[in-house]
Amino acid sequence: MSNKTRYLAYGLVMLLSVLVGHSAMAQETSNQRLPDFTLLVESAAPGVVNISSTRMVSSRGTQFQGPGGQEMPEFFRRFFGDQFPMPPGGGGGGGGSQERHSLGSGFIISEDGYVLTNAHVVEGAEEIVVRLNDRRELQAELVGADAKTDVAVLKVDASDLPTLNIGNSEDLRVGEWVAAIGSPFGFDHSVTAGIVSAINRTLPSDAYVPFIQTDVAINPGNSGGPLFNLEGEVVGINSQIFTRSGGFMGVSFAIPISVAMDIAEQLREDGRVSRGWLGVVIQPVSRDLAESFGLDGPQGALIADLDPEGPAASSGLEAGDVILEVNGEEVDRSSTLPRLIGRVSPGSEVELTLMRDGERLSETVQVGDWPDAAQGQGGASSDESGNQERLGLSVSELSPSEQQRLEIDSGVLVRGVRPDGAAAAAGIRPGDVIVSVDHQRIDTPQQLVDIVEGLGEDRAVPVRLYREGRSLFVALRLNQ
Repeated sequence: MSNKTRYLAYGLVMLLSVLVGHSAMAQETSNQRLPDFTLLVESAAPGVVNISSTRMVSSRGTQFQGPGGQEMPEFFRRFFGDQFPMPPGGGGGGGGSQERHSLGSGFIISEDGYVLTNAHVVEGAEEIVVRLNDRRELQAELVGADAKTDVAVLKVDASDLPTLNIGNSEDLRVGEWVAAIGSPFGFDHSVTAGIVSAINRTLPSDAYVPFIQTDVAINPGNSGGPLFNLEGEVVGINSQIFTRSGGFMGVSFAIPISVAMDIAEQLREDGRVSRGWLGVVIQPVSRDLAESFGLDGPQGALIADLDPEGPAASSGLEAGDVILEVNGEEVDRSSTLPRLIGRVSPGSEVELTLMRDGERLSETVQVGDWPDAAQGQGGASSDESGNQERLGLSVSELSPSEQQRLEIDSGVLVRGVRPDGAAAAAGIRPGDVIVSVDHQRIDTPQQLVDIVEGLGEDRAVPVRLYREGRSLFVALRLNQ
């Protein structure tokens, strides 16, 4: 072999060595970036518990029925909407009631036996059993539950129990690694991991919780279990999943631990939860409504109606006000307002920034305590009608008896709506009561005609309606 050939062979060997070494270093670096959950699990697992509950349900219920036999929606099922089916012959006889057994998760927050879980895990339960990591099974007492935040506190008769470290969910960042420990399908202390996909998510019917969204694999039975950060601190309670199949689809939601611990403290001390209340009915601000109220873009919470005895009405707030900030914190969308007000202690004052009649102003309101009051319902009927050609609808005056029944003192009843008219485009329907147009009160059909005639073209104006017992605003644009 010539010297030239030897040098070439030597060079090739050296090049391959460098490439192999570089690949190994890259693999090692990549491995170093991936989290190791072994120490976290070893430390935290003893504080995670399995929760089984028993309750009596109608034997006519289906597998995916909720309280009262109502069918659960196909998605956003809470984990115990999917009750585990009874074996053949189990439970009560046909037409009566039967026992229904459910499984969930929880975790110990104090050495003397307080356990945190989801409210829906133990809803309606006649018996609750907590199984510890050492396989002890203890009867649990329900200390209290809050359906609005889906948090419940249990108490078992034990001492010197292992507890978990509580973290700060306010420090979570999107993309951060998190892990869950729970009992999916009854498999105790199963561990799954993923990342934080989003924070401050608002879900339907859950306006009081700024959910943590993750892609951690969560399935029926994980409900109520802890969500950990890499330091082994609890940062959330796994609560809901988005699913079309009943199982994990990559979108899971957890209650921030800062919210859960505040609720738990109130339940332990008072047995109930106090949350702030303004006494307003709100609706989202669409792009057209934003224009009609003089806003730069869709933002804030639009007050559609007020409880006349509520704190907002007593402080001078009005229907048509758009709440933009609470104590300097932005209300980016209407669903943000209940959460910001709900965390304020009743009796405390808040500074609200409003948009009213195109002007920005501030109002101080003393927040009330959330009442347990049902919303009234109302309908509408009519006698004589008048045509409003420019709007494309016909209206009539409200009789005194109709005003009394509907509990309103102004407005005209919409009897008919032309499909191609401006009213139909704005979403106005027959049976609606038009209370105001462009912030001007309406008492008679003629007033409506006069006000509409004075409106400019191709400009969105706010129209306040009364519909099925509640108030709302729509944006009306003439001559589109």
